[in-house]
Amino acid sequence: MSNKLMDPIGKLMGLRYKSHPWHGVDIGEGAPTIITSFIEMVPTDTVKYEIDKESGYLKIDRPQKYSNVVPALYGFIPQTFCAEKVAEYCMEKTGRTDIVGDRDPLDICILTEKTIAHGDILVIARPIGGFRMIDGNQADDKIVAVLKDDAVYGDYNDLADCSLMVINRLKHYFLTYKDLPGLKRDAEITHTYGIEEAHEVIKRSMDDYQFKFDNLRNMLSSV
Repeated sequence: MSNKLMDPIGKLMGLRYKSHPWHGVDIGEGAPTIITSFIEMVPTDTVKYEIDKESGYLKIDRPQKYSNVVPALYGFIPQTFCAEKVAEYCMEKTGRTDIVGDRDPLDICILTEKTIAHGDILVIARPIGGFRMIDGNQADDKIVAVLKDDAVYGDYNDLADCSLMVINRLKHYFLTYKDLPGLKRDAEITHTYGIEEAHEVIKRSMDDYQFKFDNLRNMLSSV
């Protein structure tokens, strides 16, 4: 899928203005095998950051109420959207019939042995698997990837290559990071999946994005 947002008006605008991390950054020609990701949070963050969808700037979502620490780089994959096709795949794999997409870009966490000091950066990563997470009735998949050419994780080819401790730490974070004192959250991870399913989820989220934002693409490419 060509990135019309970068042809050519998007490139010209990017020289003068900051590109929107969701809409103005190219996922990469190698997707879903090699992808560009936008990092919102790093393991040293003690508050939850997320992208402001309108402005494209990072904002503080909330201070963490408990001692949750994200165990990997965490952010989203540009030009993806979790809607009908992602939800259909989730229902196919779980047998449920009430799932909808969470209508956000696809989440990703990236394993690396390096200490990255801050978010608001672009990272080239290689997906190796993911978690099929359902929040209420919303498909909220978490793709797991490795930093391209990372000294420790760079040779991992599937989530099965990760130690059980790494997988369990990631699961624990995603199941608890939205917890608030006195409130119970209806979230579960139904499956841990490998590289093939991760690629399928990414491709479906790219299709959902193209369907949702096709008018935006056409508008920018015809200017």
